[in-house]
Amino acid sequence: MLHVRPAPGPAPRNLSRLSLSRTYAIRSSSVGGRTGLCLGHCCRCKPLSCKCKLGWSSQQPPDSRQHFRPCSSASEAVLTAQSDIRKLFVANEKIGVLLLNLGGPETLDDVQPFLFNLFADPDIIRLPRAFRFLQKPLAQFISVARAPKSKEGYASIGGGSPLRQITDAQGEALMEALCGKDIPAKVYVGMRYWHPFTEEAIEQIKRDGITKLVVLPLYPQFSISTSGSSLRLLESIFREDEYLVNMQHTVIPSWYQREGYIKAMATLIEKELFKFPKPQKVMIFFSAHGVPLAYVEEAGDPYKAEMEECVDLIMEELEKRGMPNPCTLAYQSRVGPVEWLKPYTDETIIALGQRGVQSLLAVPISFVSEHIETLEEIDVEYKELALQSGIKHWGRVPALGCEPTFISDLADAVIESLPYVGAMAVSNLEARQIIYVQVSTTHESCGTVQHIFCSCLIPGDMHRGRVKTCRSTSMYGLPTVQGLDSSFFLATDETTPLLAEHNCYQHHCIKGAGKPQIGRYAG
Repeated sequence: MLHVRPAPGPAPRNLSRLSLSRTYAIRSSSVGGRTGLCLGHCCRCKPLSCKCKLGWSSQQPPDSRQHFRPCSSASEAVLTAQSDIRKLFVANEKIGVLLLNLGGPETLDDVQPFLFNLFADPDIIRLPRAFRFLQKPLAQFISVARAPKSKEGYASIGGGSPLRQITDAQGEALMEALCGKDIPAKVYVGMRYWHPFTEEAIEQIKRDGITKLVVLPLYPQFSISTSGSSLRLLESIFREDEYLVNMQHTVIPSWYQREGYIKAMATLIEKELFKFPKPQKVMIFFSAHGVPLAYVEEAGDPYKAEMEECVDLIMEELEKRGMPNPCTLAYQSRVGPVEWLKPYTDETIIALGQRGVQSLLAVPISFVSEHIETLEEIDVEYKELALQSGIKHWGRVPALGCEPTFISDLADAVIESLPYVGAMAVSNLEARQIIYVQVSTTHESCGTVQHIFCSCLIPGDMHRGRVKTCRSTSMYGLPTVQGLDSSFFLATDETTPLLAEHNCYQHHCIKGAGKPQIGRYAG
């Protein structure tokens, strides 16, 4: 079934849809002998406008505790005079920005080991606990089997993925944009499945003595399989390294709602529309990378909801510019026998041709860099399929790359996140905006009830006041609590939709039944 929004009127916005484009502060936590990351929700703030001399101070950064005091409200804790912000967040600190991305093979010889790294990730192929020992053997089998066809695809786009070069260029452009906004920072690139690996970027960050780090996944929308996988890897790296445990940092989990990003996408679409004979008759075809349906329906992945809202926001911007074109959203790049998010891109293209659509403009909505999914899958396979299906005019919007408005907006996102780096040091609970969830699970073998007190949270797509059971035991790619026989729970308070991440736990067994509870974390 096609999900097509007819022209000309705009579709009503789903006001109940959750806003997950926020900044989350992280701190290190050691509970019960285990160390990990803690993510706490922080409110948005206006972009900073500060004047400071470029370059890092040679002075040692002062104790961060000196910069915080008890506050009467969250806004008082984060809205500081510009002179104080310059002193606190720039003058005595070495600021780093870590860009996270997928990675890609740079030569044809890299294809098979790249595919192995990809399929060895439990967030890509999720096996039941009893069969997880087969993860690497299965990855080896799949990578060897798929390598020949994948090599053909990479050969057709020049012999390798351009993702590293493009991401490096985006990092350079972001660093220049930050310097232009008087924020001296070094930008690092960490890839999940190929060089430079995230571990390599972290080692360079340590060598450079970075004291404040902003983690920025280059995925506009959050998904377990993209940002979630990279953040899970980061969590494991941070947990095992004393330097990283003590380094102040923050994560921007998704940014699809940012005005600069929306405007940049609309501008690229507008430019391509005017290349058609009749721009107003063009169907705008948003094609997003797919994920298994179970990620959304069972694991609570917000990817689908964020993608749909992103499309709404872009179309609203286009309508403001006098382009109320019809649009549709579909999902590409599915693999394996399991069901993925629908509608599928290939099936949708065929259906549009059968309906008499003459002009189609493809928009790679979940990609900010060109790589094989855009250069080969969309530009070659889907274009050929469209022409065979009766579509006469085909176009494709380029990925954002180093588009100036987009890069400037990323720089603003980094600047806006700086007040939240190390914000967990604030003693005022209201400023922390952190929730704990007490989960009680009964072991079938002994009948004991285990209470888990969560001190670590990341966003989830839930309705206010609901506490629901989730069948999956590995949410957002984060480690699970070992030894639990039943599911864990999602919970939220009045203002912050949050998913209890279960790494930094204090737990003990007691007799008797217990109910999930929600409250402020005071640890």
